Parts: sequence; structure tokens; C-alpha cells
Amino acid sequence: MLMALTTRLRRLLFAIALALPLAAAAQSADKPFTNEQLDQMLAQVALYPDALLSQLMMAATYPDEFQEAVKWSKAHPDAKGDAAVKQVEGNDWDPSVASMVAFPEVLITLGDKPDYVRNLGDAFLAQPEDVMDSVQRLRAAAQKSGNLASNEQIKVSSQPAPPPAPAPASTTVVVQQPAPQQQVIVIEPAQPSVVFVPAYNPAVVYGPWWYPSYPPFYYPPPPGYWFSRTVATGLAWGVGIGISNALWGGFDWGRRDVNINVNRYNNINVNRRIDVNNNRTSWNHDPGHRKADYRGGNAQRQNLERKSAAGGRDPYRGKGASRDASRDRAQQAMADRGVDAGSGSARERAQNVDRDAARDKAKNVDRDAARDKAKNVDRDAARDKAKNVDRDAARDKAKNVDRDAARQKAQNADRDAARQRAQQASQDSALKGAGDRQAKQQIDRGAASQKAAQQRPSGARAAAKPKPAAAPRPAAAARPAATPKAAAAPRAASGARAGGAARGAAGGGARGR
Repeated sequence: MLMALTTRLRRLLFAIALALPLAAAAQSADKPFTNEQLDQMLAQVALYPDALLSQLMMAATYPDEFQEAVKWSKAHPDAKGDAAVKQVEGNDWDPSVASMVAFPEVLITLGDKPDYVRNLGDAFLAQPEDVMDSVQRLRAAAQKSGNLASNEQIKVSSQPAPPPAPAPASTTVVVQQPAPQQQVIVIEPAQPSVVFVPAYNPAVVYGPWWYPSYPPFYYPPPPGYWFSRTVATGLAWGVGIGISNALWGGFDWGRRDVNINVNRYNNINVNRRIDVNNNRTSWNHDPGHRKADYRGGNAQRQNLERKSAAGGRDPYRGKGASRDASRDRAQQAMADRGVDAGSGSARERAQNVDRDAARDKAKNVDRDAARDKAKNVDRDAARDKAKNVDRDAARDKAKNVDRDAARQKAQNADRDAARQRAQQASQDSALKGAGDRQAKQQIDRGAASQKAAQQRPSGARAAAKPKPAAAPRPAAAARPAATPKAAAAPRAASGARAGGAARGAAGGGARGR
């Protein structure tokens, strides 16, 4: 009885344990894997260098070709680096799969777990942002536990973390949600031309595991190979692999995306070159290299085929990195305006971007129109002001000219009048002086004549007086001859007459004055 009850209880617990992951996985068709499952899955590879991890994610989306590459590496265990990639360039594999033969340790270690590889690829196709967030959580835990730091094999650095992606509109609430990351941890080879693949036990290197119901997967390197080694604690480093161009992938943590170093890619894939104008371009999954069914069935395959066709045309349209830069600017602009750039479908986000761009364009047009109008108003005001200033200046100048001309004319008139008065006065003075001299001369002559008359004898003065006309005398009577003294009387009379004339002239001059 007790044994039967115990058996039933064990079966019930086992059924519950199996149902929990399935229930969690069925939360959303768009997100088939939960954070617990992602951390459990990615713990095996999260501490790989960024470039190697990104190319592993790409290659895992082609599980059939991945297994073919595993077989090739097992058949050529000593082939590695760029030389191994050159040896398989005749195989019709996706370049990401071909690049993995440069790292036989990765291929052979994971090759015995085809379901793991397929789930890894499916998770990256369906939830690339969640996969990358899981990698960062795992790296942060290893760093906190003291098991991740720069050394002779790797260089570990940090950068600010991008804003967390918002949750979809309809989701099932998960009890345990990880805290958002504050920084992004980047792992690079200490020497760019030498790559070391770390081996470690996830149950140890990350510290106490935070999901007890989902313990991390652990696949140690298989024995018997040149890269085989014992893993005790921490990270165990094997032999470095020389690389020139076989490592061409990388993570863009800001956009939660993977990209391709075009120069390195073209140098190693001479028959599958990418024709773009930028050194970086985004990676696109090619459904033509996948024979296995997708987790989402034919609908997912058709969706990926459309994306692949659009992505394949992008390089010839000058897109790629430039498109990503434009998308970054749009997302940053939306974030600055408080718009959620990650919510909704791609079509909705595109519509929001277009709507916001149209709104910004309209604002800019209105702003520019207002600015131009203000400039025109200022320009017209300045022109009118200048015209008024010129008009006022011309008017003032004309007034000043007229005023100066009138003043000058008045001055000239006054000067001419003064000159004429002065000339008239001088002429009058000259005439007056001349009259005075003549009058004085006449007075002096008159006075001299009077004086001379006074000094003559009275007989002479009497003779000088006019006599009445004498009666006619008989002709026979003869006049006695005149004496010399009596003869002077007529001259005296003549002087008297001259003096009278002088006085008369003087009197007339006086009356004229």
C-alpha cells in the first residue's frame, strides 16, 4: 500500500516536472522560449568571445549543414583556422557554417547534441533580443563570481547597456523576472589574430544558479582530441587558434543584432562576396540552406524567405550599415520623445516612425516658414527704416543746403549793400571835400578882393559905385584925357565884381549843403 502510494507520488512529480517546461514554452508563439530556458541553454556558450559566439548563433540556424560540418571536422581533426575554411569552400554550406570548421573544438563538442544545436538556432531566429539579454545576464553572473576578467587569452570590457525591450501587449506573467542589465559586457580575443575557446562547468563558473528548476546544460570537450582537457573550476583554456579572416561576425549590443565585418568576410569567402559600400552589414538568415522544418512551420519559413529576399537586395540598394544607422537615429529620436521604439509589430513601428517623421517634418516646415517670415519682416523693416533714414537724411540735407544758400545769399546781399553804402559814402565825402575847397578858395578870393578894395582911396571906391546914365552931351565937346590914377578905378570895379561873384558862389554852395 505504502509502496504503491509512493510510486504514484513519484509519477505525479515527474509529470509535473515535465509539464512545467512545456507550459512555460507555450506562453507565446512569437517567443517559444522563456528566460529560464534561454539561460539554461546559453550557459554552455555565453563566455565565448563575441565574434565566435555570433557566428555560432548564425550557424546553429542551419542544423542540417551544421551536422555535415561536424562530420567533416571529425574526419579532419587537425584542420583549424583559415586553412580549414579554405578546404571546405567547395561545399554548399552557408558561410557561417563553413567558418565553424576553423574551431573544431566547438563543432565536435556540440555536434553530439543535435537537439541542443537546433534549439539554439530556433531561439536565435525567434528571439534574438532575448538570447542576447540572456548572454549578458550569464556574463554578469560569471563576472560577479570572479570567473570572468581580462587575461592573456581574452579582453573583457563594459559599455552602457541599451534600454530594455518592452514586453508584448499580451503575455503571461512570469513569477521570476531578471533585473534589467546596467551594462553590456564585451569579450574579445586578447590578440586579434589568436582565438582561445574556453571550457568551463556552468554549474560552477556562474555561482549559485538562480533557476533551480532549469539547471544549466554542460557539455565538456570529448576525450581523445588535441583540444581535450580536464575542467575543474573556472575557465580552462586550450590551444590558441591562429585566425586572419575566418572570424568576421560580431554583436551589435545596442540594436541586439549580429553583423558582419565585410572586409574579413570577403577575404575568406572569395566566391560569395558581399557587395556593399560599408564595412559593416547586418546578417540575414537564408532559408535556402535549411532543410529541417522550422519551429513555426511553413509560415515561419515563408516569413524568413521574404526577409531573406529583401535582405539580399539591400546591398545593391546601398543599404546595410547605412540602413541600420538610419534605424538607430529613428529609434533614438523616438526615445527622446518618449515613444516606445520596441513595442508593437515591425509594421506598427514603421508606421510610428513615418508618422513621427511626418510630424517632425511638418514642425520643421512651420518653424522654417515662421523663421523665413520673421526674416522677411525684419528685412522689410530694415529696408523701410533705411529708406526712412535716407529720406530724412536727404530732406535734412536739402534743408541745410537751402538754409545755407539763403544765409549765403543774405550775407552776399548785406555785403553788397554795405559795399555800395561804403562806396557812396566815400563818393559823397570826396564830393563834399571838393566843394569845401572850392568854396574856401572863392571865400579867400572874395576876402582878398574886399581887403584890396578897402585899401584903395575913397575916390576910387566912389568910382567903383555905379553911376546913373549921363545925359547925352553935344558931340562937339571933347572929354579931357584921363589921369593914370583915375584909370585904375575900372580895375577896382572889376575886382569888386569878382568878389561879389565869389561871395555869391560861396553863398550858393552853402545853400546847397
